[in-house]
Amino acid sequence: MIAAAVDEPVEVSPMALIQGRKSVSGWPSGDALDSEDTLDFSALTGVTPEIETYPLAEADAACERMINNEARFRVVLTMDH
Repeated sequence: MIAAAVDEPVEVSPMALIQGRKSVSGWPSGDALDSEDTLDFSALTGVTPEIETYPLAEADAACERMINNEARFRVVLTMDH
């Protein structure tokens, strides 16, 4: 899934797609009004994010959890000591 909008072409090996049974797709993320509607809905219904917090000093460990697909929720760095 391509979530960033850049003007540069994306190169993908056909063999990587075929052998891995993978695909490439894009999706627009909406505009500012869509984001505002989403936040309003979350506030109205009490939706809250589930996060893992790490002090800034443990940023490397937090990054490793994300890279290794071990993070269970959104990883957030805090300014705690």
